[in-house]
Amino acid sequence: MKKKLVVATNNAHKLEEIAAILGDEMELLSLKDIECFADIPETADTLEGNARQKAMYIYENYGMDCFADDTGLEVEALNGAPGVFSARYAGDGHDSEANMQKLLQELKGKENRKAQFRTAICLILHGEEHLFEGIVKGEIIEEKRGGAGFGYDPIFVPEGYDLTFAELGNDIKNTISHRFRAVEKLCQFLKG
Repeated sequence: MKKKLVVATNNAHKLEEIAAILGDEMELLSLKDIECFADIPETADTLEGNARQKAMYIYENYGMDCFADDTGLEVEALNGAPGVFSARYAGDGHDSEANMQKLLQELKGKENRKAQFRTAICLILHGEEHLFEGIVKGEIIEEKRGGAGFGYDPIFVPEGYDLTFAELGNDIKNTISHRFRAVEKLCQFLKG
C-alpha cells in the first residue's frame, strides 16, 4: 500500500508539478482531499518559517504526515525582494500579472537583473521536522515570453537557457526548477 502524504496546498499547478516530480512513490493528498478548508496562516518572515507554519498546522490539526513549501523569487538588485512576499507582491490578490508588472517596473533602468527562485520545504514525518531547499539561478528579462507555467515564469530565464520557464514548458521546467531540486531532496530522504 502506498504511503500517504499531505501536500499543504490547494494550488493545482503546484500539486501537478510535485506529483510529476515524485512519480508513483506515494499517494499525495491535497488540502481539499483531507477536507481542510482553513486559511492556513503564512505570517512568517522567511520561506522556511511559512513552510513550517503550514506543515505544523496540518500535523497538529489532522494528525497526518505532510509537507508544505513556500517559494520566493529573490532579485539581487532589489535586496532579495519580492522574496517571501512573491505571491502578494502587488497586493493581497495573488495576481501574477500585477506582480510581474510591479517587478518589471521596479527593475526599469537597472543593469543587474540577476535573480533566483528558492523553494523551502518543511516535512513533518512521525512528528519530526525536516527542511529541504532548492534554488535555481537566472535573470529577469524585460518583457513576458511564453504561455506555460505560472507566477513569474514568463519573465524568468534560468541559467544555461535562452528561454523563460514559461517557454521551456513544464516537462523541462520540472527537471531543473527550484521546486524540483527541493522535492528531489525530499524524495531522496523519504526513500533513504
